[in-house]
Amino acid sequence: MRIPCVVAIVTTHWPTEVLRAVKAALDVARDLRKMAAMLPPPPRISGKALEALSKLARHRVGAMAIKQVFRKDLGVDRLDRLPPTFRGRIPLDNAPLMGRAPRTPHDSKLGAPRYQGWARNAASYVADFMRGNLDPVVLTEHVIAQTKALRSGGSNCSPVYELCEAEALQAARASRERYAKGTPLGPLDGIPFVVKEEMAVAGLRCQAGTAVKSGIPAERDATMVRILREAGAIVIGSSAMTEYGMSPIGFNPKRPMPRNPHDPRCVAGGSSTGTGVAVGTGLVPFGLGADGGGSIRIPASLNGVFGIKATWGRISRAGDVFGGTVEHVGPLACGSAELADVLEITAGLDQEDDQTILAPSGPSGQWRSALGRGVKGLRIGMYKHEWQNAPWHIAQTCRQALSVLEAAGAELVEIDADLAAFAGPIGVVSIGGPAAADLALDYLTQPENMGLDLRISVAALLEFSTVEYLDAQRLRSGLRLEVQRHFERIDLLASPTLAVTAPEVSDAEMSSGFLDARLVEALTRYTFLANLTGLPAASVPVGTDSNGRPIGLQLCGDAWDEATVFAAIAELERSGAARCMSPQVRADQL
Repeated sequence: MRIPCVVAIVTTHWPTEVLRAVKAALDVARDLRKMAAMLPPPPRISGKALEALSKLARHRVGAMAIKQVFRKDLGVDRLDRLPPTFRGRIPLDNAPLMGRAPRTPHDSKLGAPRYQGWARNAASYVADFMRGNLDPVVLTEHVIAQTKALRSGGSNCSPVYELCEAEALQAARASRERYAKGTPLGPLDGIPFVVKEEMAVAGLRCQAGTAVKSGIPAERDATMVRILREAGAIVIGSSAMTEYGMSPIGFNPKRPMPRNPHDPRCVAGGSSTGTGVAVGTGLVPFGLGADGGGSIRIPASLNGVFGIKATWGRISRAGDVFGGTVEHVGPLACGSAELADVLEITAGLDQEDDQTILAPSGPSGQWRSALGRGVKGLRIGMYKHEWQNAPWHIAQTCRQALSVLEAAGAELVEIDADLAAFAGPIGVVSIGGPAAADLALDYLTQPENMGLDLRISVAALLEFSTVEYLDAQRLRSGLRLEVQRHFERIDLLASPTLAVTAPEVSDAEMSSGFLDARLVEALTRYTFLANLTGLPAASVPVGTDSNGRPIGLQLCGDAWDEATVFAAIAELERSGAARCMSPQVRADQL
């Protein structure tokens, strides 16, 4: 209450123009408080309230007020109160930090787990190809027909945005010839898959879920897509994603977005929404996604499938629309074997992505062989605070899965952490700053081509200062060092993948969009840590809630140690604790 008096005393001898500037700043602060008080309460803003908020966001004072609300709802304001000792240096590179030298774990030589999912996996198709009971052309025709059936069936679970039918059939005919000659190219030859819309597929539009970008078809494939094609896998089409990948929820007013196949009243998560649904419905055994804050693991968890984000630099991002320091590309699949096969095929040095030079080389088949290692002697860390604050039914289901690993010889270790609980808000600022810079011109010149929720988010993100962004990077450095210290004495970090199961959504919210900051926080609370550190992390389906909606367990490994992650998720699959469960909406199986 005394601030105006103090300002008046201190500024008595200041020049008139400075006094005017101080008064203007005080007026803005007063207006911000008023604006923030007028905003609708969380958690969800839609309909006319969303329209009104988007108009408010076009004005600087309104955008600043919305930013303050976002800071509070997403926990970013808590970062301001962290002590200086939590902060490291501003990072000069994004190289992942290894906790300790490569492990030499016990190998139980169990072999790959027996597949227990409801839909057919890649190995079953390949076995039929080899015996002559099926050929890739028939399978591809069937998948294309099922894609169209999901579009027209009224289930709202159609995952494919754009088909490449002729190209897929041509590739399938080439695969059929290879099998006829007994010369298949590998474990994914003839297997159909989908590609998230932000990754280039020659002949398809690469628009990243937006109406802003050009609809001109890509001239060549992204590196990951090209390598899979060279291994004989067959692209069926591009999968729908949230607008610019900016929402982890799974809606997009600019796209016909699929609902959750386990409960079509619910969202399917994002931003790799279509890929999660394509695997979840059994349409394809695997698909490609991208993950900047959990966008592979979130739809994997909500759709009850497997997904992995490898170590930063392990897989080339060349041909992906997005850059930045947190974005990864990777697979979602019906089982651990498909995840391992995709990594085996696609990992490696790529001159078009300089970050791949960071990755150490390893023996061929290292991740396939890790599927049979078992978990004897592994130490699995659990952040005590995070588990205590997780929803009870989710934590209980995930703990039951971990007890299976414990019975198989792993040790569970509780860990105290200073910064892990702040990974979400650090991640929001870390991904939000570069994203706002990328989208600023489009927002200023053609906002009408953006969804209302995206307009509001970009307006608020543009109000974050350089100091706020750089401070978040210092905290990120502190977090990376903290996690590195933990991996000096553990082999894996375990947490629920998400702090929520699939939430319900109305038709109106799906078509026009909405804001729900607290849902975003619950979806990214545990996933952002692996993006900020660049460490490998997988989500596996370990159960359902009382409504039959899937629950995922997340396992995060040390830098470059995907093998230990694979050993653990394979053990869960081997025991039956992790498997894809049959959803309400399914693609017919051959």
